[in-house]
Amino acid sequence: MAMRPIWKGSISFGLVNIPVSIYLAARSERVGFKMLHAPDQGRIHYKRVCEVDGEEVPWEEIVKGYEYAKGRYVEITDEDLESIDIGLARTVDIVQFVDQEEIDPVFYDKPYFLEPTKGAERAYALLREALVRSGKVGIARVVFREREYLAAVRPRGEALALDTMRFATELRDQGELHLPAGAATELPEKQIDLALMLVEQLTAPWDPDKYADRYQEAVQRMIDRKLEGLPLPAAAPAPATGEVIDLAEILRRSLEQARPGGGEAEERPAKGQRRAAAAAQAARSARRKEKEATPEEKPARKRSASRSRKK
Repeated sequence: MAMRPIWKGSISFGLVNIPVSIYLAARSERVGFKMLHAPDQGRIHYKRVCEVDGEEVPWEEIVKGYEYAKGRYVEITDEDLESIDIGLARTVDIVQFVDQEEIDPVFYDKPYFLEPTKGAERAYALLREALVRSGKVGIARVVFREREYLAAVRPRGEALALDTMRFATELRDQGELHLPAGAATELPEKQIDLALMLVEQLTAPWDPDKYADRYQEAVQRMIDRKLEGLPLPAAAPAPATGEVIDLAEILRRSLEQARPGGGEAEERPAKGQRRAAAAAQAARSARRKEKEATPEEKPARKRSASRSRKK
């Protein structure tokens, strides 16, 4: 199916104006279900019923309304919304550039592609190349679908992408969570070393193509079995929850499972494990020396550590 633009406008930064179309960059492949009447499998449909007269309302009689008091509304028309002018009519207005590493991924929302319209290819390519070479992301404001969005304009392959972003006021405060304050200082070093070994053992280059939605694939297999009249497979037993296991023992078992070959224990640690353990030991030793140093020694030790890192 060919992609269709959901919005047309232009990218603006400085005095540069680049006409573009916006396309959805992601699509859902989830298995969908219909609601049915069990006795006869008739489709269930929902009706738009007015709570005042109880009558079904056709689409052409439905309008938007804002509730300004309990049960009191003011009608809002498309013309009302179109009259709003904050200087962003059909414009992706880039207001600043930032380093990509500065943006916490939690701010990103939905991804889109930007495509240049005919005649804008050169300016489009220029902006993309400038972002690639600078490592910057354009932070923009854009209005579409009846609201203003904060957005990030950045290169993605040969294209420019636009990611709508959440405003800071939309993010929840982690202070509302019950977090283990100071727990890291109480962890045994042995457990930290084992955790570092496990992280090293499971480290690999990021390859999104190796991940698939296994649940949706299983749902499709279940549907195929029902269509063929086959019995459903027995459900896997729930994991035991009553057994209390030492955290270090769980980490050791995880390391064995992560090893190539399916978990055969080796006499000597793998190379990656030895490297992680050595790094953990060095960091632990440095922390201990820092704690034991006198006030006069600390500046000299910091300079020495800095020279060692540069080497």
